[in-house]
Order: sequence, then structure tokens, then C-alpha cells
Amino acid sequence: MGHSSFRLAMWHTSLVVALMCTTSFRVDGLPHPPATSVAPMMERMVERAYDDKFDNVDLDEILSQERLLINYIKCLEGTGPCTPDAKMLKEILPDAIQTDCTKCTEKQRYGAEKVTRHLIDNRPSDWERLEKIYDPEGLYRIKYEEMKAKAKEES
Repeated sequence: MGHSSFRLAMWHTSLVVALMCTTSFRVDGLPHPPATSVAPMMERMVERAYDDKFDNVDLDEILSQERLLINYIKCLEGTGPCTPDAKMLKEILPDAIQTDCTKCTEKQRYGAEKVTRHLIDNRPSDWERLEKIYDPEGLYRIKYEEMKAKAKEES
């Protein structure tokens, strides 16, 4: 083995050792190397999504029946008992509002929009009470009113 072949072999060995160290050890203050597989990222996305077991609740029925709607509102306010689906909603609502529903399924996102628009437009006093609890800065209402005004201008 010539001198240049020996240096090349040593360089390859150094490179392999450096790569092994980089993937095996984490130096304080330095970020861990990014995942090289999609699987770990998908697992995190799946575990972050909200449970979809109540995605088929008939929202139109709830919104059209005064008694049902009042029971949901009382549950969310903490002044009445909760059905299992209302209890889950009450638990995830603060996070859903804070994260702009990023963990919601498509049905949950659609349902959230439908219910909040109904409350803002048709039951403003109920919305105001819930807003004080779940969105005290009124960010959702402001965004909704801006979208509504923009749609009105375009039509």
C-alpha cells in the first residue's frame, strides 16, 4: 500500500468514525441531527391529532334544538353537566383555539367553523360568555369578522 493509499484509507476511516460519533452522541448545546425517516415524523403527527370518535355528531341537530345547544353551552361554561362529546370538546377547546385547530381533523375544523359562526351571528350573548373563557383576546371573532367583511366586499 502506497503512501497516498494509506492516507486515503485513514481519511475514510476518520470520516466513518466522525459520522458514527455524530449519530451516536449529542453534544450539549448542539441540536440533534434531523430524523432521516418519515416514520417518526408521521408518528408525532398522528399522536398530536385530536380523537375523531365524535366527528359524526349531528351539528345541525344541536344548533337547531335550543335545549341541546343550551346544554352544550352550559357544559362549556362549567355550569352544567357534559355529555361525553361535550366533555372532550371542553378539554380540547383551549388548545384548539390556541393552535388554530392544527390538530383538528377536517370534520372537526369544519364543525368548529360552523358552530362558532352560528354562535357569533345568532347567539352573540352566548358567544361573548364563551369567548371570555376560551378566547379572551377575541382573536377568532376578529378573524371571522374580517373574513366576513372581505367576503361582503367581494360580492
